[in-house]
Amino acid sequence: MGYHHLAVDDIEPTPDRPSVQRSISDAAGLENAAVNVYEVAPGEDIPLAYHYHDNQEELFYVLSGTLAVETPEQTYEVGEDEAFVVEPDSPQRAHNPESATESVRTLVVGAPAVDDVHPYDPE
Repeated sequence: MGYHHLAVDDIEPTPDRPSVQRSISDAAGLENAAVNVYEVAPGEDIPLAYHYHDNQEELFYVLSGTLAVETPEQTYEVGEDEAFVVEPDSPQRAHNPESATESVRTLVVGAPAVDDVHPYDPE
C-alpha cells in the first residue's frame, strides 16, 4: 500500500503553461489519472490549445471563481462548487475570459493518464 499527503500550494508549478498548473499526479507518482490544480488569471487558458482527446475523460471541478469552457456548440460558465465533464472526442478550451474580475482555481482530473491530445480548429 502507498499513501501520499500533499500540500498542493507546495507543489512547484509546471513550467511553460498558459496558467499556473500544479500536478498532483506527478508529485504523487500516479500512473492512471492526471490530477492537476490550476490557478487561472483573467485572460489565461488551462490547455495549451483548443483540443480533444481520443480516450481520456476530463472533469473540471471549480474551487473558486467562474471557469469558461468553450465547445463548438457554446461556451459554458462553470461556477464555484460546480463540475464540467468532457467525454472523449469532445473538443474544448477551458479558460478565464479577459473580462473576468477574479482568478479561477479548479481541480482537473483526466483518466486514463494518456497523451492522446489533438488540436482542434473551430474554424
